[in-house]
Amino acid sequence: MIHTSRRALLQAGMAAAAVQALPVIGRAQTATSADAQPHFEPQLSPWRTFEVTTTVTVPQANGVTQVWLPAPNLDTDFQRTLDNSWSGDASSIRLEPAPKGGAAMLHAEFPSDGPAPTVTFTSRVQTRNRVVDWSKPGKPHEDPAVLRAALQPTDLQPVDGIVRTTALAATQGASTDVEKVRAIYNWVVGNCHREPSVPGCGTGAIKAMLESGNLAGKCADLSALFAAMCRSVGVPAREIYGVRVAPSAFGYQQLGGNPANLSGAQHCRAEVWLSRYGWVAMDPADVLKVMRQEKPEWIKDLNNPLIAPVNKALFGSWEGNWVGFNTVNDVTLPGSGASATLPFLMYPQGQNSAGRFNELSASAFKYAITAKELTA
Repeated sequence: MIHTSRRALLQAGMAAAAVQALPVIGRAQTATSADAQPHFEPQLSPWRTFEVTTTVTVPQANGVTQVWLPAPNLDTDFQRTLDNSWSGDASSIRLEPAPKGGAAMLHAEFPSDGPAPTVTFTSRVQTRNRVVDWSKPGKPHEDPAVLRAALQPTDLQPVDGIVRTTALAATQGASTDVEKVRAIYNWVVGNCHREPSVPGCGTGAIKAMLESGNLAGKCADLSALFAAMCRSVGVPAREIYGVRVAPSAFGYQQLGGNPANLSGAQHCRAEVWLSRYGWVAMDPADVLKVMRQEKPEWIKDLNNPLIAPVNKALFGSWEGNWVGFNTVNDVTLPGSGASATLPFLMYPQGQNSAGRFNELSASAFKYAITAKELTA
């Protein structure tokens, strides 16, 4: 087994400066009965440590096989990576450090004449609830290059044309960055909806959504639309791609993951840079998920007592039962030989001589993702 420590990752450029701990205000309590009314109100909480493991077992070798697994690559006041370890029968296996602004990943290559390819990748990550205190604006600092990058279009997310026209209409009368973001958040929640039949988390092809008038999708679509609209009116924004690793402490089934089987628990969130608050959490996609799927009936009233707390809280906060991988779009897999890029790296990826594996089918691709919370 090969193992890398957080210190080694820092030296390799996988993390930035050391994280300064924030004061603990409290931690939400899990609903204790089936009739308990969920109430989503994250507060700053102690760090929680999760061990997240992805195991890939390709049924048989078919030419040279390659596997790429996303690695947590955030070092923030809400998440930090402690270490990564891996094992397998690959002829080559290494942690590809993230280039500046890129995505870190484990890259394994298996020979054409070897046994059935297998690889196991484990990351130990600390997370906690993320909350902005709107009563305490300040003078945050960020690298100007990072902010410029968070204003740029991506292959599937333009910031001109219909995206900008829609955002300008949504933000009419708004002057500050907070007002613009609030208006766009409200527009997404008020006009879009989650569509459960969309494969995976969606692709984030927002221009097609707007042109068709079909504002339905999943988190990668809805978060992308929110972020691109923000960028189009001058507010730096980006998506964060990750996976839910534990049930929600607030009683919402749709806002948690089953640690024994996380193969379909991927989730894309967003964040915006506000001049007086820094990077701030946003998740309109989860508001729409609760509205559509928390109950058998589709709840369309934002004032519904089940929806109102989520709608309020996810503008500025989110729960730390989720591990983020990266904030990268238009990803090229090293060694893949493919000219095309991925819109994002959130799922395991693989290919052999027969072609690319279907990352949205864990059973066909033969991978499993699990997590366990570690206690001191």
